Amino acid sequence: MFKNLSLMALAVVAALAVAIAVAVPNQTAQAKTFVYCSEGSPEGFDTALYTAGTTFDASSRAIYNRLTQFVVGTTDIEPGLAESWDISSDGLEYTFNLRRGVKFHTTDNFTPSRDFNADDVLFTFLRQYDENHPWHAYTPGTAWEYFNGMSMPDLIKSIDKVDDYTVKFVLTRPEAPMIANLAMDFASIVSAEYADQLTASGTQEDMNQKPVGTGPFQLVDYRQDAAIRYKAHPDYWRGKQAIDDLVFAITTDASVRQQKLLAGECHLMPYPNPADIASLDADPNVTVVKQEGLNVGYLAYNTTQAPFDDVRVRKALNMAINKQAIIDAVFQGEAEAAKNPIPPTIWSYNEATVDDAYDPAAARAMLAEAGVSGLSMNVWAMPVQRPYNPNARRMAELIQADFKEVGVDVEIVSYEWGEYLARSKELDRDGAVLLGWTGDNGDPDNFLAVLLGCDGVGGSNRAQWCNEEFEELVQEAKTVSDPATRTRLYEKAQMVFKREAPWATIAHSITHTPMRTNVTGYKVDPLGGHVFEGVDLR
Repeated sequence: MFKNLSLMALAVVAALAVAIAVAVPNQTAQAKTFVYCSEGSPEGFDTALYTAGTTFDASSRAIYNRLTQFVVGTTDIEPGLAESWDISSDGLEYTFNLRRGVKFHTTDNFTPSRDFNADDVLFTFLRQYDENHPWHAYTPGTAWEYFNGMSMPDLIKSIDKVDDYTVKFVLTRPEAPMIANLAMDFASIVSAEYADQLTASGTQEDMNQKPVGTGPFQLVDYRQDAAIRYKAHPDYWRGKQAIDDLVFAITTDASVRQQKLLAGECHLMPYPNPADIASLDADPNVTVVKQEGLNVGYLAYNTTQAPFDDVRVRKALNMAINKQAIIDAVFQGEAEAAKNPIPPTIWSYNEATVDDAYDPAAARAMLAEAGVSGLSMNVWAMPVQRPYNPNARRMAELIQADFKEVGVDVEIVSYEWGEYLARSKELDRDGAVLLGWTGDNGDPDNFLAVLLGCDGVGGSNRAQWCNEEFEELVQEAKTVSDPATRTRLYEKAQMVFKREAPWATIAHSITHTPMRTNVTGYKVDPLGGHVFEGVDLR
């Protein structure tokens, strides 16, 4: 069996090499091609529809810009499509002065007649905000998950065009992380003119399949589960990239990604098998960059479904999980056990919370106290590797064995990544789902409110957990600017989370990024993305 699997893996490598033959690096030629061995396929290219990092890498981080943006490799904010902004003294009005002369991509099916302006900003946000907007539900299943999960519909009172290059956001309350929020992927600016053309031709779905942005690269071709091809935007406002062609070679198996990297068929790969990091680090043609991840991996119970609506059952299952065994087997020791829903690298992390101890005997007793016996449940395992979970199937198997020890039978289920993300949001989802998060803006709100707030139920809140005490704390924390006050509120929220246990918090991982030694200018993103602006090959 293993021989056949090896032959299959080699066949995949050969097939993919043929598929992107025109893009295999040949730096003797004048044009430069960079090949990134991506771990999965994007769900689409209209970034605001999604929350997955795999999708963001392929869309927002290559194709689009935002009003504000993160300095690559940091969580610092710098001007983007807004070259400056003003905030009113009461924190309720944000006025953005837009950059002039910014060009949208010219593609096979769209030639812009004007530069970026205020109309594009209004279209980008009003389609998410206004339920009566003609683009609010333009594609089946439209959810605007991030926008809603961050309470934007309640936060925004109006978005006004002052003139062609000035836009004002009027808020219903102060929002401390507002500028950082607008640097996030969901806030990527799309073309209103392109939307009008698609509406006129009756092809609105092309917004999600044939994207147009202002970013450093523009989409040339996408073959699902095989490859994505981009070319450098010749009129990019920050200057044309040194890389002429960018290729995402979609390679779901980490061992195959490693083979391709070592063979020189790709320049950079994400999420290596933890067991392979030492050998990669020893290869003279490869550099492995290591960094603490701003992430958390977790198992989310559906707290609306019996018996997981009983905190005693959730606490019992948490006590049944041997986290150290998971860290040793799945992460090869390159992680630390998680007790809070935010990582220790983020401000306001509460050191005082006490984790659920690994105690199978106590778990059995608590299940009996809750009147639960003979429980059968599903544990969902992701089909892709993520920085917070390099092998979800193996993690699920270890949890399955742990739960068996306390009398709970587990069936492991999974789906294709896009379907997994969609199904796991459903209010009546069965069992518990393995998932995780890498911070998007360096603010605790991005974990606590987005993943566990009431507005995220049915979306980013996979536990379907809406707790009044927790909600009041995180919502109040948004409205104050004093870091010390915000910290106290978030510390209290973490205590509530730990008491109520909507998740089993598993681990905060260390991330590793292997790349060929001829790669220059690549900076590891503390927010977990893969950004190729500024990258070159020597």
